[in-house]
Formats: sequence, C-alpha cells, structure tokens
Amino acid sequence: MTVSIGVDVGSGVVKTALFRVEGEKSEWLSRWDARIRQRNTFALVEESMQSVLDSAGLVREEVDYVATTGEGESLPGATGHFYSMTTHARGALYLNSEARAVLDIGALHGRAISIDGKGKVLTYRMTSQCASGSGQFLENISRYLGISQDEIGALSQQSRNPEMVSSICAVLAETDVINMVSRSIPPSDILRGIHESMAERLIKLLRSIDVKQGVVMMTGGLALDTGLVKAIQDSMDLQKMRTRVDSHPDSLFAGAIGAALWGAFRHEKMRTCDRLPKASSI
Repeated sequence: MTVSIGVDVGSGVVKTALFRVEGEKSEWLSRWDARIRQRNTFALVEESMQSVLDSAGLVREEVDYVATTGEGESLPGATGHFYSMTTHARGALYLNSEARAVLDIGALHGRAISIDGKGKVLTYRMTSQCASGSGQFLENISRYLGISQDEIGALSQQSRNPEMVSSICAVLAETDVINMVSRSIPPSDILRGIHESMAERLIKLLRSIDVKQGVVMMTGGLALDTGLVKAIQDSMDLQKMRTRVDSHPDSLFAGAIGAALWGAFRHEKMRTCDRLPKASSI
C-alpha cells in the first residue's frame, strides 16, 4: 500500500490531492485548493499538505511519496516532479475511464492532449500564452462586465445573438469587449461569442493532434465553465465530429490527481526494484 500526495501549482491556484493506492485500487482520501494571489507559494503548499493530512487523519511520516506538477518543480520536501500534461492525462482518465483526449484550460493557456487507455500521452498541442482563450482572459472580461466568474457559464447559455470576438490576442480581444460594452451589447451575447471563439480554437487544437472520436475530458480552471463546455460540444456537433466533450465537478484537481497516482506508481516500481535480487559480481 502506498500513500501519496499530488500537488499541482498553477499560475493562480494550488491544488492538492491525497491518495491511498494498493495495486490497481486507489482511494481518494482528501483534497484542498486555494488561490495563490499574493501569498507565498511554498507556505501555501505546506498549508495544503497539512490540511489534506489532517482531513484524512494521517501524519506526514505516513506519506510515501509527494509528487509535484505544474510550477511546483522547486518546492522543498517533494519526492519527485511530473510534467503537467502527463498528470492531467492521468487525472482525466481517473475522472472518466472513457477519456481518450484532454482539453486542459488553465489561467494562461489551453492545451489539447491525446491519450491512450492507460493515461499515456500520445501527442499534444498548446495555444500561445497571449491567446484570448484562458482563465485569466475570462477573469478580466468578467470584471469589465461587472459579473462574478461563477455567473459566466449560465449567462452565456442565455444568449440569443452571440457577438463574436475575432482576435486571438488577449489584449486586442479585451479591447473588442470594451467596445461591445459601450455599444450596450448584452453580457450574455458577449460571453457566448467569446465561448464560441474559444471553442473554435480549441477544436482546431484537437484536430491538429488527430482527435476524431471518443470522449474529450476537460480539465483545469475552465472545465467547470458550463457555457464553454456547451459551446465546444455545439461546435463539435456542427462540424459532425464523433467526439463528446465531458467535464467533472473535480476537473480542477486533475493535475493533482495525476501527480498523486503517478507518484504512487513510481514508488511501487522503486520498491519492487529494491526487492529484486542483486546480480552477483564476477
């Protein structure tokens, strides 16, 4: 049995997951997340690990592996680090065993990942960092519109006449939105237009890595944006793609889940190697 912690340090949020793994069986014991804002990242990670341990009634000495991902490579006390596309792939598969592709949409970028049935990354493609298809972009737009981020998805789905945002540059796209507000275009139409523009670019990413069928699992901060999820599925249907986009209430934790599970897997492999008989010297 292995107890592992996965810590996903994103651009805006720290996500932590605690697992107990034994063979093919895994039990998610506890989770924790918090926005970084101006807080010290190292201190926040330490707080997160203590929180998940307290929630599960465990102590640090009972943890076999601490795996980091995202921007957590230099965090003290970590056992190992995994690339974020690897952890999001494994986390997506944990949340939906039918997933064969992932759309990871975080604060600064979007990424399409093709995976196999074991969560192995086959290929991937990313948007540029300045693209108007990220969590930070939508956060800025919500401020311009005077709404909370939690309202974005529902408002978008109320649109009757979407106003498209054509620019791929976040700065120019934000300027377009300011102009739309000055023209008294309803927030719902602005948001639906943004979602449709984002969906178009994300689907191009999927096509570029040859994703043509199966379940596409959404992870990252925008996975719970119901308006974006619907816009992506609508666009897939319009293009007659044999794919279905899916999200999960715990999609935010996909990176942390994957880190914990890969950490447990690595720990088991290391322990098995230690048990193997040593070759005798000649």
